[in-house]
Amino acid sequence: MIPSYINSKRNIFRLVFFTAAFALAFINIYKPFGSNKWYDVSDFKFFLYSAPIILTGVLVVVISRVIMYYFSKKNPVSYVKYFMWVLIEIVCMSLFYTIYTLSLSVNDGKDIVATFKSSTVNTALVLLLPYITLWFYFGWEESKKKLENIEQSEPEEENLPNNYSFTDEKGILRLSVQSRELLYLESDDNYVVIHYAANGKVKRYLLRNTLKNLESQFADTPVERCHRSFLVNFGRVKVMRRERDGLFLELDAEGEKDIPVSKSYRDKVGEKFMSQSFKSQK
Repeated sequence: MIPSYINSKRNIFRLVFFTAAFALAFINIYKPFGSNKWYDVSDFKFFLYSAPIILTGVLVVVISRVIMYYFSKKNPVSYVKYFMWVLIEIVCMSLFYTIYTLSLSVNDGKDIVATFKSSTVNTALVLLLPYITLWFYFGWEESKKKLENIEQSEPEEENLPNNYSFTDEKGILRLSVQSRELLYLESDDNYVVIHYAANGKVKRYLLRNTLKNLESQFADTPVERCHRSFLVNFGRVKVMRRERDGLFLELDAEGEKDIPVSKSYRDKVGEKFMSQSFKSQK
């Protein structure tokens, strides 16, 4: 799966802005798409005239990234899917510039296939160069953040929280559960169902928030995502069971259902289960 930071709102905005700026500079410097014949004007006027056209083409990226953002909330985006997504962006933007170029009177009779091929090559440069640059930059930025977090948390690395506090989407504290008593969190549309033990009984609390928003607070704890709809406290997982229809986790709480494990999380879940089992034996 692609890193989650690639598809964050902040980075999507930065990608769109940088791509638009790069496309505008690229068009005015190299004059691709036959744009040198679009307008018989000075370079400055060409910049003013071409800007709306270029930004209209970049709308393809805006629409595509908005769709990808909401799609990724329910469906993990693999590297293959991401590559295909970018390929579709290139084709759609190439079609736009091909149609615009052919619509100008100075290009009457121009070969459609040749124009589309030229547009595709230039569009690939316009999109792939900023995409690749930002991919590496976002990765470097994320690694830097993780390193800073590790350095800041080193003195307390071995001290796990005694309880987990849960806030709603507005940041208001709604529930606090002892870390040992938390069983698992289950996504339910715009809500999260918190399953925990109290006085020997399993209880549930419905919290208005998303699993994705809550996940970050469980870094370096026994609580780990095993499915797009579940976060599990591996301190309460006693059995990891493989069946014909998939992998499941059994908790030590009587009457609780088995938690499914998604294929994309199997390796991480296996490592977490073995690590937690080793810690409990110490």
